[in-house]
Amino acid sequence: MSVIEVARLSKSFVLRKRRSGLLGGLVSFVAPRQETVWAVRDVSFAVAPGEMVGYIGPNGAGKSTTIKMLAGILRPSEGQVAVRGLDPQARRREHAMQIGVVFGQRSQLWWDLPLEDSFELLGAIYRVPRPRYRENLRRLVDLLELEELLRTPVRQLSLGQRMRGDLAAALLHEPPVLFLDEPTIGLDVVAKARVREFLAQLNRERQVTLLLTTHDLDDIEKLCGRVMIIDHGRLLYDGALETLKTRFGRHRLLVVDLASPVAEDDVRAALQGRAELVHAEHGRHVVRFARDVSVVDLIAAVSAKLPIKDLTIQEPEIDEIVGRIYREGL
Repeated sequence: MSVIEVARLSKSFVLRKRRSGLLGGLVSFVAPRQETVWAVRDVSFAVAPGEMVGYIGPNGAGKSTTIKMLAGILRPSEGQVAVRGLDPQARRREHAMQIGVVFGQRSQLWWDLPLEDSFELLGAIYRVPRPRYRENLRRLVDLLELEELLRTPVRQLSLGQRMRGDLAAALLHEPPVLFLDEPTIGLDVVAKARVREFLAQLNRERQVTLLLTTHDLDDIEKLCGRVMIIDHGRLLYDGALETLKTRFGRHRLLVVDLASPVAEDDVRAALQGRAELVHAEHGRHVVRFARDVSVVDLIAAVSAKLPIKDLTIQEPEIDEIVGRIYREGL
């Protein structure tokens, strides 16, 4: 049985645009014109228990709107949503107890209170029994390295520290489903790595179901085996990340490290037209070849002509593939 079920989900907003004109040399205003804009249009998908799914798209594609409907913040204009069998709008209180939500650009922590006071308030709001609350808090503080920050007012935390605090706040009541909207936005490399490791461990140990929206495609590659791509409110792709790479990654790279210097023209001659030399520096030559070219034949041709020290095959970058889908469609 699916944990999240979405069927033909749509959300529209009505925009009112003021109009003006000239009447007797004076500016006069007439009734505003109404325009319906569809942020999400006819989206359907299901997420299995314990699955980690990346939900990606450009700005304004409909990612955050979808998350807000799943969380019960927005009411769908059309279609149905169920999270663990509950309608997020019809049964909001029960629904809130079984989900955790983190919005990267909004905090659920109290700005002027110490971090531990925010946790206390949230524990009371979710009615977490005290023994369970203390155990959950201890575990989250250890995993997210928050011990030294507990008595610090939230307004004094760095963005990375606050994000770790928001993650702990969203998980105090042990929700089986977690919605993350840009959870690593603005974080440095170290903070991003810490958050990713925590999410992977959470999924591994407790099988928490995760739906993640992000512009950082490294988050997707590190955490998600499945990816959904949305653009202009419509779902373009839903499937395995590896399938996406295979289907839309037109080229792969062969990185050739040579044992002794060789002229670039000799390297090109060794490729026999099977591939293109795109970069050469300090004995390392990067070769690009089409996916339908036999790797075995290419390596055999190169090895026969060049003093090989090492060879590496690299798959295409996910951001290159997604960028191509945005530009060209499916």
